[in-house]
Amino acid sequence: MPAIHDLAKRLRFAPQQGRIWLDDQRMMLMHISSLGALRQELIESLGKETARGLITRIGYQAGTHDAAMARKVRAGFNSYDDFLAGPQLVSLEGMVHCEPVALDIDVQRGHYFGDFYLIDSSEAEAHVASYGIGNEPVCWMLIGYACGYTSAFMGRPILWREIECRGMGHAKCRVVGKPVEEWEDAEDDLRFLQIGDFVKWAPQHEAPLPATSRIAARLAAAPANSFGVVGISAGFNTVCHMVNKVAPTEATVLFLGESGVGKEVFANNLHRLSKRADGPFVAVNCASIPEHLMESELFGVERGGFTGATTSRPGRFERADGGTLFLDEIGTLSLTAQGKLLRALQQGEIERVGDTRTRKVNVRVIAATNVNLREAAKAGQFREDLFFRLNVFPIQVPPLRERRDDIPLMMNWFLQRLAKKHDKQITGFRERAVDALFAYDWPGNVRELENMIERAVILAEDGGSLDLCHLFTSGEEIDTASFILKRSGNIGQSSETAEDVAPSSTAIPRPGLEETEVAMLRAAVVEANGNLSRAARVLGISRPTLAYRLRKYHIPVDGS
Repeated sequence: MPAIHDLAKRLRFAPQQGRIWLDDQRMMLMHISSLGALRQELIESLGKETARGLITRIGYQAGTHDAAMARKVRAGFNSYDDFLAGPQLVSLEGMVHCEPVALDIDVQRGHYFGDFYLIDSSEAEAHVASYGIGNEPVCWMLIGYACGYTSAFMGRPILWREIECRGMGHAKCRVVGKPVEEWEDAEDDLRFLQIGDFVKWAPQHEAPLPATSRIAARLAAAPANSFGVVGISAGFNTVCHMVNKVAPTEATVLFLGESGVGKEVFANNLHRLSKRADGPFVAVNCASIPEHLMESELFGVERGGFTGATTSRPGRFERADGGTLFLDEIGTLSLTAQGKLLRALQQGEIERVGDTRTRKVNVRVIAATNVNLREAAKAGQFREDLFFRLNVFPIQVPPLRERRDDIPLMMNWFLQRLAKKHDKQITGFRERAVDALFAYDWPGNVRELENMIERAVILAEDGGSLDLCHLFTSGEEIDTASFILKRSGNIGQSSETAEDVAPSSTAIPRPGLEETEVAMLRAAVVEANGNLSRAARVLGISRPTLAYRLRKYHIPVDGS
């Protein structure tokens, strides 16, 4: 194990202010007996299964937070020492002492295998004090922590399992971790993590699927045009809970959130969970329909209803009869269109353009917007009566930057689906790419992440891995102040002080844009073995542009 002083010096006590800090995270000392009492209360109140899931997910989120700190503190180290910051952090936090039995890690190829002894587990001690020795492992929070930390570190879901436990009478606990798809019965453990996805799982087969293909089959069951939104964060699970609650009802639902967070995906799956699942799901992007066509698009038109209307056709309300109508970007509707929509919602009937009779429609309405409709109503830009008609059951979908715990799962999900779509074999993400994806602010949210990974899959060589030069090619702004140039030429996250980068090395200053560009150019040339045409394709620029930049920075063709 590497020296722990680089982590230990980040633990700070401020007793006069009643604060304890580990890096930038506020911490709290807690008696093990109190932890045991809390654990017992959860088990007795919620039941063992529910309590285990809750405790495991708390551990998962703690692990993802510590992974971000480990990347920052150990930037410039090798992958082995970098990863071991996690086991050292749980020791520093008083949870357990970890001893590696076996560790095989290759972030670039997505390969991971870990085998650790957990010595003197505080969680096992608390459980045994309340319930004595049992026949099942009890280090639920530690397992969640390991899953969260390793998944964030690797950029793909890694599942850990406790094979020996003090709670079962063993002298010490032992845990084994590897990628989800390499476990034969991962579903038994995943249910405690509640790694939710709102794409229907594959139907159950009479004969069990081969162990290696079970998870892949579940992924493949989703429709090709689905976002495939997955997540484990508290924000994601809150949205899932709200959707599950309202789906069986007939209530109008209003999804709120920034562009690209997946509002239509949640709306689609709300429909699939509802009593109207066998009916149509009709989506309308209100912003894409010209004002003069809005009425005919929503309510239909009779032949001769206006110039050019040579045939009668139903509108979106009629097409959604017996099902669900999804009105996306509803905040862009004009006040005139809002009034006509309000009447249809109130009366449950519509009138085609050019027609004299009304038609009854049985439609459940789901709306979505990235506009604050309450403020828009106060400003007179949105009808207040329509707002209250839509705001029966609002669901706020948080932006991706507020649920970074979901990023490793999404990275893996999109990589698998998009590599299959483009018929390419991609081994995984390079370490610096994982760092950058976690540090990026994601103004375009989940949609931007999907598009970025698809672009990277197209640019990357078949059989290779995704790097910075494949991902950030469209003007995305990376906070270069949070990166350093490692001695290997790679880009890593910087620490607060130079000595934090590598205690035994000379301090390396933080780079500006020029240094970052030079590092990316060198990496592309090295990856292409000096082939400038190939390196240019990797970077998404022309060969003459690459040649010019290499001359500008005096970079030889071999990348040295």
